[in-house]
Amino acid sequence: MKRPLSKRQQEMLAYIKNFMQTNNYPPTVRDIQNGCQISSTSVVDYNLQILQREGHLARKRDVSRGLELLGEAASHSLRNLVNVPILGNIAAGEPLALQGTGPWNNEDFDNVDIPPFLTKNKENVFGLRVKGESMIDALVGDGDLVLLEPITKPNNGDMVAAWLEDREEATLKHFYLEGNKVRLVPANSMMQPITVSASNVAVKGRVVGVMRTM
Repeated sequence: MKRPLSKRQQEMLAYIKNFMQTNNYPPTVRDIQNGCQISSTSVVDYNLQILQREGHLARKRDVSRGLELLGEAASHSLRNLVNVPILGNIAAGEPLALQGTGPWNNEDFDNVDIPPFLTKNKENVFGLRVKGESMIDALVGDGDLVLLEPITKPNNGDMVAAWLEDREEATLKHFYLEGNKVRLVPANSMMQPITVSASNVAVKGRVVGVMRTM
């Protein structure tokens, strides 16, 4: 049996519901603090734990907007999520084999439901699980999930999944086209760029969002 909520917890729950109805994505802890005029984020965190314990919401602490309403508001929350297929792994370091680089059927892969803002409303977004630390200075770490829109012609500086034809392997790097060469640059000062012939590179997607694991 659920315990009665305090006035503050009722206000927080109402704020979260209203925020999601207006924005189609959840608020951050800081949003709730400001919206409910609460003294500190630790007070928000404490009351979110109670709302979670009492079954009013689910929370992914490693995601900035990782709140999901349960119970009476669950249908609204789920209706606004985007289903994204996870095609496999990609190396943020040395190249790594990438499965499913062609057309895909969502039923053939693991899937994750995410708020639309994480995809920046791009179409046909897919996910890849990061292996390695070469993009750590771009706040993309080992185990994170990168969300990509399928493109073939990126702009210089874009973070892309680049397919190396001769190795049949993919890597996650910043892309730079320089004449007939492509430079794939890590975001890690301890690692060196990969420079290859432009004819040897096929870009499979551009990163539009990241779901962090830490």
